Amino acid sequence: MTLPPNVYDAEPIPESARAEVERLLKTGDLFRYTAPENAPVALLETEFAEMLGTKYALAVSSCSAALFLSLKALGLPRDARVLIPGFTFAAVPSSVVHADCVPVLCEVGENYRIDIADFERRLDDNISAVIISHMRGHTSDMDAIMALCAARNIPVIEDAAHSLGTTWNGHNIGTIGHIGCFSFQSYKLLNAGEGGIMVTDDADLIAQAVIMSGAYEHNWQKHKPVNADDKAELGAAFARWQNMVPLYNLRLSNLSAAIVRPQLAEVPRRVRDGRRNHDYVAGLLNQSAWLNVPAKLSPEERAPDSIQFNLIGMDNDQILAFQAAANKRGIKVQVFGQSTDNARAFWNWNFIKDLPELPETRKMLMKACDVRLPARLKKAELEIIASALTGAAQDVMGELRAYGT
Repeated sequence: MTLPPNVYDAEPIPESARAEVERLLKTGDLFRYTAPENAPVALLETEFAEMLGTKYALAVSSCSAALFLSLKALGLPRDARVLIPGFTFAAVPSSVVHADCVPVLCEVGENYRIDIADFERRLDDNISAVIISHMRGHTSDMDAIMALCAARNIPVIEDAAHSLGTTWNGHNIGTIGHIGCFSFQSYKLLNAGEGGIMVTDDADLIAQAVIMSGAYEHNWQKHKPVNADDKAELGAAFARWQNMVPLYNLRLSNLSAAIVRPQLAEVPRRVRDGRRNHDYVAGLLNQSAWLNVPAKLSPEERAPDSIQFNLIGMDNDQILAFQAAANKRGIKVQVFGQSTDNARAFWNWNFIKDLPELPETRKMLMKACDVRLPARLKKAELEIIASALTGAAQDVMGELRAYGT
């Protein structure tokens, strides 16, 4: 019997990280502000900003922390309304709540992207800011979103936790809005176990975020722009905000940065291989009458490490039977709406007051499947996964379809 591939282990940390980790362990120099300059976290920020083509970056304890700091840096009043997609991870509305704001949800369609018509309707309902979650790496129509928000002078934060390496019309996702937030959690393209980073070209936004992240007293002086030409602008912004905003202490440690930095060079290869794997499996799944992988939008070049597909022509019992059949074949399938506690199903976000109903999003989530597909997998492993999924659909639907012909 052929064993299914392991889709859960991350890639090994590059060997080049070991010497720096060993040095840090010997010195105990894990706090980002101990060194007078060039601490691993500071180097990571510069290198990450250079990679994305932004002026500033701030590494923090998680992508959720980056989203929270982004909202606080925008200076939103208490109970400001923040528009988010109805398909995202619970950490996104949680960051809105932590920032003393109110999450407002909009519909998401069968292709996992924001319903632009519903987005526009809700945008006019006293919205102060927008978080665009590129959920599972699926990019919504950023041209339409940015135009709608610019016309209303509404700032846009990109939750790019799943989208490092994705581009839209040639622009890096995370650099299109006012602020972009990324994750270093183990299942993401860059793995520190935990961690995150935010990028922006706005000196005032980054200065506030740096101070609030825990740059007390004059530690903000150890934060440098990518280009020396921006030093005066950043210094003036720090001077304006020192002691004017609270400290939340959401810093990243040097040890985490030392683990991430050698992986930056791996990003192009991981993006290439992840896209190749996704597209190969998508082609195989789309040959089934009961499985459909929605096509990407034309301006989008994705960097996937998982695959999402919709179940076609199945009722609820058949959906559950498909999930069980795939699991029996060794491939764990998450159907977003088919568990009582899934953190990606909006109806489980009971911390939101007056939680709305989103019928379009609910309908999608009840049949949308999620399977991990790491970039390190080889063609033979991809074929095992695809065969298990198409075979599970055949197990459930094959006899019924044959009986009806």
